[in-house]
Amino acid sequence: QVQLVESGGGLVQAGDSLRISCADSGRTFSTYDMAWFRQAPGKERDFVLAIRRSGGSTLYGDSVKGRFTISRDNAKNTVYLQMNSLKPEDTAVYYCAAGWVYSSQTANYHYWGQGTQVTVSS
Repeated sequence: QVQLVESGGGLVQAGDSLRISCADSGRTFSTYDMAWFRQAPGKERDFVLAIRRSGGSTLYGDSVKGRFTISRDNAKNTVYLQMNSLKPEDTAVYYCAAGWVYSSQTANYHYWGQGTQVTVSS
């Protein structure tokens, strides 16, 4: 069973960096492709980044390319989202997700965390 728990969100200023984490308490973390999505108030859930189960490659959403990176530590059952040069428009609830298809589509991810709020002030 996959249980994802995000942590590390908070309030930061524009230009700051922040790293958020997502830990899985199950035993099958390394068999899943992982992704981060985000959802701002009144908007749809948008793709941010994805990483293959092996960690060998990543997919980037257009709005974060060059600023955000995703990584994973399969020994710790954890995926990370490093966010640099944060902007007020990055303010959202950030969700991690696990699935068997490496993609940017929400429908391909079957397990979701509860989300962590990231707020960027100007």
